[in-house]
This record gives sequence, C-alpha cells and structure tokens, in this order.
Amino acid sequence: MRSGVECGLPTRRRLPACPTEMKRILITEAADFSPEAARVLAEAGDVELADLDRGGLEARIGEAQVLWVRLRHFLDAALLERAPKLEMIATPTTGLTHIDVEAAERRGIRVVSLRGETEFLNGVRATAEYAMALILALLRHLPEAAAHVQAGGWDRQLFRGTEIYNRTVGVVGYGRLGRIVARYLQAFEARVLATDPHVTFVEPGVELVALEKLLAESDVVTLHVNLKKETRGFFGRREFERMKPGSYFINTARGELVDEDALVDGLRSGRLAGAAVDVVAHEHDPARRLAGTPNLLITPHIGGCTRESMQKTEEFLAHKVARELMVEHACARG
Repeated sequence: MRSGVECGLPTRRRLPACPTEMKRILITEAADFSPEAARVLAEAGDVELADLDRGGLEARIGEAQVLWVRLRHFLDAALLERAPKLEMIATPTTGLTHIDVEAAERRGIRVVSLRGETEFLNGVRATAEYAMALILALLRHLPEAAAHVQAGGWDRQLFRGTEIYNRTVGVVGYGRLGRIVARYLQAFEARVLATDPHVTFVEPGVELVALEKLLAESDVVTLHVNLKKETRGFFGRREFERMKPGSYFINTARGELVDEDALVDGLRSGRLAGAAVDVVAHEHDPARRLAGTPNLLITPHIGGCTRESMQKTEEFLAHKVARELMVEHACARG
C-alpha cells in the first residue's frame, strides 16, 4: 500500500493508537451505489447505505468515522463540527471543491479521493466524451431543435449548424482529459491547438501554442484545467475578449476557473456565439442568474455521471479506503 504522501493525501492524521472495532462507514448517496464497492467496504468496516439530504446528513454524521460523498453535499466547516468521530472523507472525484479541505485538515480528517490516480483515470472517459457532446450540442443546436419538435414544430431551416470538420478547436489544459479530447477531435478531422504552461510535448497532429494564439484562432475553446490557487478565475474578461468573434466556449472542468460575469457579457454582446458549461462556481449555491443567458447551455455537473465511470471509480476508491482501514485493523490484531 502506498503512503498518504504518495497518494497525494493530507499528511495530518487523527489516527487511533490501536483500533479494536470496525469503523462506521456512512455512504451518503446510496442510489445506484456499486454493490461490489459496498462489498469491499464491508470487509473493512461497518457499512451503512443511506440517501441523505442536508438535514439527514446533519443528523447522521455524528456517528460516522468514514464518510463517503459524491457531489450532492458541500462539507463545510460547520458540518464537520458535527462529526467528532470522523476520521476520513472518501470521495470518488478528482476535484475537491465540495469539501472544505482546510477545515478537514484542521480537524485531522483525511480526504481520500482520486486525485493523482492518473494511471487508473486514463480508463475513465466519461467527461472527455461529454465535452464532445457539448461541442456537438452547441454547433448543431441540439437542445433548441429538440425543444422545437416537442412544441410541435418541424422547421429544419431554423437549426442550420456548423461542422467540427476543418474547424479549429483549442484545448486549454493538455493533461489527461485534454489529451483524450484532442484525440477525439482529431477523429473528427478538426485542427487541434493546445496550450499548457506545464507541457512541452504534444501528440502528432496537435499544435502546441501560446494561449493568445489559441484564443485568436479557435472556433471552439474547451477548458480542461485543474483548479488550483493559481488557476482560480484565470479565464477572465481579457481571455473572452481575445477569443475569435463568433466562437464557442466549453467548460467541463470547474466553474471557479472562469469569470462568469465576463462569460455572460460575452454571450450578451454577441461576441461569443454560444457556450456550454457543466460546472459553475459555488455549485451548492448555484448562480441561477446564468440561467436565461442567451446561447448558454448549462448542465448540472454530469460530465462524469455515467454508469460505467461511477462503477469504476467507486470500486477503485473502495479498495483504496479498505486498504487504509485494513492497516489500522492490523494494529489491533498485532
């Protein structure tokens, strides 16, 4: 088993000297939870499967030693104060914006996630596929066309779209997801530009360029950047103003990367032809003012929400959590 440091986990830990009882593991969103993941966890702890709203979580968190969350809940400092026994938060995600990590660290609570598990995540393609779906939805006016037919219409001339073929698509962030999306775009025979200050090599057929060049030349810009302190709000008014007039913007990464006011202004002014975002800043208090913005498609952070990806990630994380708990149990047996 790798250490917490190697896994990218917080190093401050509140660890019992020698546990003698199975840990109480509370699954907060039990709907469609992987049976295999539940089985693995049950070998290492006392598992309770529940489907909790905020009030239910507040009422039940006090007895949990391990808390398993997806993205429904925001684990803020006030909630963690109600969990005196909590030792671990497990989340099958790479982003941690739904957890007050600093508050967890102050309380000595480990946060176990998929962050840094690149080899495993290379086989999880849901978000990359969804980025392509959003590009197609925008360029081909799919939501509007479907709503038109549902309302009784059948006028194809209202929905003349644009092809990806021979268009220039800029991939901002050439990490795991950016590389996969770039490959998908090449299958459509698009011209693919990529920018990433941490990358010096790209795959054949992809052009590595400065952000300014990418923005000026791309018909579509798709964002695949990790949220860090230095990237928060980095895609702002200047970046939108530098985008090619009539271009499209896609964000399946994190809402906090983007100046949303600048995005709205770009859409209202007509400089941007459209945008599709699967993420917004402060998702547990969503900026509903974005709804109703012209040519903006918003979905509720469902990029990674497929049966296949959720099963894979839950089972992988369950093994990771179980290994940590087994080490603690071994202390009692020794």
